[in-house]
Amino acid sequence: MRELTMMTKRTDPMTEIAKRVREARLAAGLSQQELADQAGVSRPSVARVESGEDMSTATLAKITGALGLVLQLAEDGSFISTDERKE
Repeated sequence: MRELTMMTKRTDPMTEIAKRVREARLAAGLSQQELADQAGVSRPSVARVESGEDMSTATLAKITGALGLVLQLAEDGSFISTDERKE
C-alpha cells in the first residue's frame, strides 16, 4: 500500500519539499553524503534541497528518485507525497 500524506495548511512549497526530503532521508537511515552518492549529486546539493534553498529541478528529481518519492502539487496548492517503496 502506498502511503499518501496531504498538507492541510498552506506553506511555502520549497519549505514543504525540503521537509519531505529530509524526513524521507532520515526514515531511510541515510546521511546526506549517502543520499548524495545514491542520487549522483554532491552533499551540498542535498543540503540545499533540505534547507529549501534554490535548487534545480534536475537535482530535486535525482534526490527524490533515490528516496523513492514522488511529489505532486494538488489542485488546492497542497503537496501530496508518495513513497513508491512502500506497498
